[in-house]
Amino acid sequence: MSILEELNAMLTDFGIPVETGIFSEEAPAEYMVITPLTDVFDLHADDTPGMDVQEVRISLFTKGSYTAIKNRLVRLLVSNGFTVTDRRYVGFDTETGYHNYAVDTAKSYEYETEEE
Repeated sequence: MSILEELNAMLTDFGIPVETGIFSEEAPAEYMVITPLTDVFDLHADDTPGMDVQEVRISLFTKGSYTAIKNRLVRLLVSNGFTVTDRRYVGFDTETGYHNYAVDTAKSYEYETEEE
């Protein structure tokens, strides 16, 4: 499993359209974009990877208030074992009328040594 697979499955039921990388359809009043940030191995005494730590940014775009959506998103992430590493208001785009709020989140996965 990867963080992208898990988030896409989980956020499908969130009620706001979500895509990875770029929103390819006509943008609705609210939508989210997941952008991969990092994939790192935690180091261990024997220098063999044991955990794969994956981090993404979830960018929330809304023409209304982002506060309630942000709070609901963070609660959902935390309750499903994700670590929220950063939350920040990115800004307001005067051309499109969207507020942009970013939530960075990470999750550790056991490193798979063989293809399954």
